[in-house]
Amino acid sequence: MRKLKNSELERLSLSEFKESKKTPIIVILDNIRSLNNVGSVFRTCDAFLIQKVYLCGITAQPPHKDINKTALGSTESVDWEYVENTIDLVKALKSQNINICSIEQAHKSIALHEFQVEDKATYALVFGNEVKGVSQDVVDLSDHVIEIPQFGTKHSLNISVSAGIVIWDFFIKLKA
Repeated sequence: MRKLKNSELERLSLSEFKESKKTPIIVILDNIRSLNNVGSVFRTCDAFLIQKVYLCGITAQPPHKDINKTALGSTESVDWEYVENTIDLVKALKSQNINICSIEQAHKSIALHEFQVEDKATYALVFGNEVKGVSQDVVDLSDHVIEIPQFGTKHSLNISVSAGIVIWDFFIKLKA
């Protein structure tokens, strides 16, 4: 067994990515402080052909050197838009029959591994601030609140790690 060279990975070109069928997932980053987290989420979204990323509130926007450091060009491939108010965005997406899923620890949340995706549905996954999480107002508007089960001593995962876990889980379930 040998490691593959980048040239052997057969990745899409930028134009092929733009024209490809996207996974019916939208990612909403609500008030994310760390520019490295933003870049990392973009890179994950590129890997799984995510439909769009919305940057909300204080979340920084490309181009920025600290986003680019971890995004590695994925801000060019993944469609994104800045929307100041997350509540307005969530209401607009709900009016388009997009399922809003806040990724948060909450009373009566659904464990990620127990969440069942619907055929032909589009999901907007909301990831909140590194300290405060998803705002209660957004949680209240959500169709689902999904929690990643954790078994150690810490109260949360890094937002970029959470995004990777949840996006992968939804990707697999949607492709099944």
